[in-house]
Amino acid sequence: MEHLPPTIKERLEKQGYHLVAHGAVKPCLWLRRSIRGGDQCYKNHFYGIASHRCVQMTPTLLCNHRCLHCWRPIDEMPTASGDWMEPSELLDGILREQQRLISGYGGAPETTDSARLEEAKRPAHVAISLMGEPTLYPMIEELVEEIKGRGMTAFLVTNGTNPKAIGEVSPTQLYISLNAPDEETYLRVSNPATNLWSRFLESLERMKDSQSRTVARLTLARGLNMKDPQGYAKLIEIAEPDFVEVKAYMHLGSSRNRLARGCMPSHEEVMDFAKDLSETLGYSLKDHVPLSRVALLSRGSAKELIDL
Repeated sequence: MEHLPPTIKERLEKQGYHLVAHGAVKPCLWLRRSIRGGDQCYKNHFYGIASHRCVQMTPTLLCNHRCLHCWRPIDEMPTASGDWMEPSELLDGILREQQRLISGYGGAPETTDSARLEEAKRPAHVAISLMGEPTLYPMIEELVEEIKGRGMTAFLVTNGTNPKAIGEVSPTQLYISLNAPDEETYLRVSNPATNLWSRFLESLERMKDSQSRTVARLTLARGLNMKDPQGYAKLIEIAEPDFVEVKAYMHLGSSRNRLARGCMPSHEEVMDFAKDLSETLGYSLKDHVPLSRVALLSRGSAKELIDL
């Protein structure tokens, strides 16, 4: 179990996090928009994931990075006692809280898409990416298998500091976040407690052999890590991911205490960077979503839409 300082527990709950032991679930902006009949997130545009049927969760709030651009409340972090909940019990709690979170929409029929609300009651996808570093949960492989065993797809987003987990886990789609094109920038941007760059490089090597669909995700902040596309390309070539997502840093949440609003690049800047990467890597620029300031590059080794 994790020990949460009372201040951070209260803060998380005020921000809409529902805690389940050492894990948490939170409905995102796009789930709310989708249930109300609106647009869906870029995962829907790129991969066919329905936002109103997506559970955004984490099995642990622990993290070994303190990324400058992270919008999560990472300034006060929990400590671990080593008492971990079993994956099936954790997932039961997460799904139970998800149902509680969406139940209120039934009381607002004038603003709710009733068909989508019914679909939302049957989650089809779990995004293991809410907060923290999910591979610090020692049963992450079993959790992913539990999710898939219940007929849902699983996207796992990791910072790449646990290469053993990268070699063992088999989500529907495996992401590694690339925060920097070189070690010096990594240390400044990811702000790890100790230098984990060598472990990150090993994770890229292991990603190449993954049986999952694989993605390298770049979150770019102007004046911070939005530089040297050739450097990023060299790292991406190690992992040979199926896709590359190039996304703008958004000036939200706790990141506003560390970065200025001017660090948020425009969609045009993101597209220019994506085109540079595309030319260097030989990946095709397949899609982009201006509202989310994100572009998708493909190696051509997997189709974009997932068979659900």
